[in-house]
Amino acid sequence: MVTVPARQGLEAVDIIRRGTAAAAVGPVLHDGTCDTLGFLVPPGTAAAWDVPGSACTETDGRGLRITGLPAAPPVTGSGWLLPPDTAEVTDPGLLREALGEAARMIEAADGIREAEGR
Repeated sequence: MVTVPARQGLEAVDIIRRGTAAAAVGPVLHDGTCDTLGFLVPPGTAAAWDVPGSACTETDGRGLRITGLPAAPPVTGSGWLLPPDTAEVTDPGLLREALGEAARMIEAADGIREAEGR
């Protein structure tokens, strides 16, 4: 699972959905307590994940099975932004690109606000 700040993750979901079919984004968990989003990605993604500002949790090697995930989120204080109603997970390459674009957009927007004195 790739975990990112909610603001960046929401932008990334929008970027991926605008650029490709909506099915390109697998289940996404929103943790309201930590204000993060968690994207389910294929097993093995953590070994090569190096996106600043994010974390990729490594599994124990058995991998995650999408089929049969509970409708209720696995973490107290969380909820599914995109529920696990598909067998697809988010493609790590698409996610990497979308997170980079989202970070640039957020940085630009924050820079404009600072310049305007907000």
